[in-house]
Amino acid sequence: MQAASGTKGGSSGSPVIDWQGRAVALNAGSKSSSASAFFLPLERVVRALKFLQRSNDSYVNKWEAVSIPRGTLQATFLHKGFDETRRLGLQSETEQIVRHASPLGETGMLVVDSVVPGGPAHKHLEPGDVLVRVNGEVITQFLKLETLLDDSVNQNIELQTERGGTSLTVNLVVQDLHSITPDHFLEVSGAVIHPLSYQQARNFRFHCGLVYVTEPGYMLFRAGVPRHAIIKKFAGEEISCLEELIAVLFKLSRGVRVPLEYISYMDRHRRKSVLVTVDRHEWYAPPQIYTRDDSTGLWTAKPAFQPDSHLLSTGLNDVGGLGVQAFSLSGGANCMDHLHQSNNQELTDSVTSMETNCEDASDYAQPRDDSTGTKKRRVEEDLSADGNVVSDYSLHETREVKLEDPNTVQNAILRDFQGATATTANASFSERVIEPTLVMFEVHVPPSCMLDGVHSQHFFGTGVIIYHSQSMGLVVVDKNTVAISASDVMLSFAAFPIEIPGEVVFLHPVHNYALVAYDPSALGANGASVRAAELLPEPALRRGDSVYLVGLSRSLQATSRKSIVTNPCAALNIGSADCPRYRATNMEVIELDTDFGSSFSGVLTDEHGRVQAIWGSFSTQLKFGCNTSEDHQFVRGIPIYAISQVLDKIISGAKGTPLLINGVKRPMPLVRILEVELYPTLLSKARSFGLNDDWVQALVKKDPIRRQVLRVKGCLAGSKAENLLEQGDMVLAINKEPVTCFRDIENACQALDKYDNNDQKLNMTILRQGREIEILVGTDVRDGNGTTRVINWCGCIVQDPHPAVRALGFLPEEGHGVYVARWCHGSPVHRYGLYALQWILEVNGKPTPDLDAFVNVTKEIEHGEFVRVKTVHLNGKPRVLTLKQDLHYWPTWEVRFDPDTSIWSRKTIKALGCANV
Repeated sequence: MQAASGTKGGSSGSPVIDWQGRAVALNAGSKSSSASAFFLPLERVVRALKFLQRSNDSYVNKWEAVSIPRGTLQATFLHKGFDETRRLGLQSETEQIVRHASPLGETGMLVVDSVVPGGPAHKHLEPGDVLVRVNGEVITQFLKLETLLDDSVNQNIELQTERGGTSLTVNLVVQDLHSITPDHFLEVSGAVIHPLSYQQARNFRFHCGLVYVTEPGYMLFRAGVPRHAIIKKFAGEEISCLEELIAVLFKLSRGVRVPLEYISYMDRHRRKSVLVTVDRHEWYAPPQIYTRDDSTGLWTAKPAFQPDSHLLSTGLNDVGGLGVQAFSLSGGANCMDHLHQSNNQELTDSVTSMETNCEDASDYAQPRDDSTGTKKRRVEEDLSADGNVVSDYSLHETREVKLEDPNTVQNAILRDFQGATATTANASFSERVIEPTLVMFEVHVPPSCMLDGVHSQHFFGTGVIIYHSQSMGLVVVDKNTVAISASDVMLSFAAFPIEIPGEVVFLHPVHNYALVAYDPSALGANGASVRAAELLPEPALRRGDSVYLVGLSRSLQATSRKSIVTNPCAALNIGSADCPRYRATNMEVIELDTDFGSSFSGVLTDEHGRVQAIWGSFSTQLKFGCNTSEDHQFVRGIPIYAISQVLDKIISGAKGTPLLINGVKRPMPLVRILEVELYPTLLSKARSFGLNDDWVQALVKKDPIRRQVLRVKGCLAGSKAENLLEQGDMVLAINKEPVTCFRDIENACQALDKYDNNDQKLNMTILRQGREIEILVGTDVRDGNGTTRVINWCGCIVQDPHPAVRALGFLPEEGHGVYVARWCHGSPVHRYGLYALQWILEVNGKPTPDLDAFVNVTKEIEHGEFVRVKTVHLNGKPRVLTLKQDLHYWPTWEVRFDPDTSIWSRKTIKALGCANV
């Protein structure tokens, strides 16, 4: 029904009343550009209601599932006027019969619009067929046709049609619509996969029941499988139904890499091939089958595999297979250069199930934080037309190679590759020296563990090998490529076309670099061509020095140019992002006169190929107005001295927590830092703030180039320097030695570790409001692990506050150990408004000062109970809200990193029907 009622949004489902007060329809929709409204008639609704009423009368104790018969031919009909049916070839005699048999005022007939392949009407009905009779009765209205089909499920009906003036009669079996409506789905690594429904089969013109990816989740998104894909082949086996896919998954172990072929409705005539990496870490729960229970209205979950499945097992035994699964790119194609452009936005949006903003997404017309920005390593910049992630690769080719001696084949390829590298046209000596040490990174962050405010899920970048032995290899890269430790890292080596996994082993708490380890044995015979770069921490670069900027293109081709250092000690000043995340502070970087743009990273070397700095990417956020911001990045040189110091500690044996790397436990270094954000001020400006001539002369004598003094911008909340140093303080000296740059303070902190000094404090001379003060300031010791624990409760991701949050200078006095980093769409916290960027202080009146206390409080709350939560925002505003816990769909779980196994393990804390853990 259509009426010019002008109804607005929010009134959908309200009754439409006639003049006698009887409900005749439901308000179903409206057109915003006019006053038109559309109402749904109630005839079929009344039929369903009668089935429910009759069933309810027969049930005494409890409600049971009620089957309401629905029939379908898997064909779509349109109602077209008689003038158009005549143009389609309808005979005039047939038209007269139909007009005579139809109600007065009938204006047209039903015409076949589309037919789903494989359905009852396939190859019997065609688009353009005009429906005349069904079981001998003239049918011109949808209601009569639907009634007849619903009453004839699994029965034969006779259809009489006309096709281009020719009368046809066909007998079809009415199919049960419920039989082709999925009542179960597979959830694996965040992906939702189920048999293709009739509705989508009609939209895409595919067969019903095919294996359909409604949500790619993490594992499939990482491989480049888009939303709405149809899986046709997996791990070399044809896939025609969901059970076959589950059977193949059951055979796979964690960390293995297998090919997958799929088709999409946008390019239905060509299969696309990708390489799927089965999650090594337990980012997600084991694969589960959800089945609809019509008696309760819930979707119940059960494990998709038996407990002895390879995918359910974790441990180091699975790691050994990674070397065997190393994927060779000898075909000349880089897998990261083949992501389909038209599907890319779907990929980005489909896995963004969590938000970081503090308000509801519907309140702000802003894109989600991992689909914004111009990050150089985003998927958007790695597009091609064919959409294939694996190029020139098939199982048949693999079998042919295996027939030969693997060592012979690898050595031959290695010789050819080294020969091609050596003859690179116009390659400088430094480029030829450094190229075997370069590595291309591809980093994926699982949506379930997007910690520390990380702003994207996919990163690219170039790193350099700084250590290589038979037992361990280490690569250094900027933290705008490896932002957090909860990541899956793949390394592609320039020395030889091979791709192997890496593990994040160290994230520097201050400097913009991370160390990633790899297993040299995974390189096989190719390891001979891989080597570590020679580092040259001293002497430091000076203005006017010539350096070579060397890096890798997306096709793993070495690129270099000679540049001049214009500023070897440029101080960074990066503001806080809307969602706090790592930003480089207290750092001096190197600037060049020319480079390759903001999307190119690599290393800076001298003419002999010795690394003097890494050319890394820095993340920043540009703000436009009050509510608009955009992510950007820039590249600068990071001096190699800080990296060299940490490397020496790792090799010689550090004092930190042991970490399992390639089966060997190695102590990782601890970093002593002064948790104070500083910025330089010119001495000429410092005079205006009361700095006397004696100190000006002393600072100039100490550093005649910089001619600056460091001032305090703020202390990190919770640090030992908090409440001792104030904003605006000038740091003049430490232990009576003048201080002019950030490195002076780093050296003073490291000097404390050399002496058995229990208080571990710095004797600082500062200038505060024109008065010179001597003060003892404590230092803090930080590791390079990053955040290693995350808890999901009612759909919100909570963690310890990371340094970027503490850098804002505020922590709640009541407790600050439960920080809401993200929230999930559709969850209880989404419904009741517990958004990100705030701390949870109390639950039901019980304090939650840390994660352990939070777990102890929340695991006592039962399913369906209302919970009172006290929070405080980053801006210090307190709030109390209530929410209803839903353990059926949103169990409480945690993911934690275990340094003894180097595995991220998932544990269910509380779920419906499970005992507390």
